[in-house]
Amino acid sequence: MTMIQSSPLLRGALALDAAACAGMGVLLSFAAKALSQLLGLPEPLLRGVGLLLLPCAALLGWLSRRRELPRLAVLAVIGLNLIWIADSLLLLAGGWFAPTGLGVAFVLAQAAAVLAVTIAEAVGLGRSVPRGKPA
Repeated sequence: MTMIQSSPLLRGALALDAAACAGMGVLLSFAAKALSQLLGLPEPLLRGVGLLLLPCAALLGWLSRRRELPRLAVLAVIGLNLIWIADSLLLLAGGWFAPTGLGVAFVLAQAAAVLAVTIAEAVGLGRSVPRGKPA
């Protein structure tokens, strides 16, 4: 397994990802009913996504504090974020739900935010060096 010395940018991007997941997880978990009416998305979907994000936030927070990481773990985070973005767009394009205008804006805004964090993680990975080489 290839280990890397994570760059400050990578650690910061992972920490931002963790904070965003935690915030969104808490919001969606505890305000799913109210948000469902505002966004036009099913309450169980919102609550389920919120509950899914909480352990993700914990894992991302743990990764962000490590100076050495498995390169594969970072690639998995980046890959899962890309899947999240694609699923967000598919949620809007699939026709399974009828989100309100605010719901469409919410889904697009969070997908754009995930994209920005993912780009930062990818750049941070590129700035990281294999373990044993000077940082």
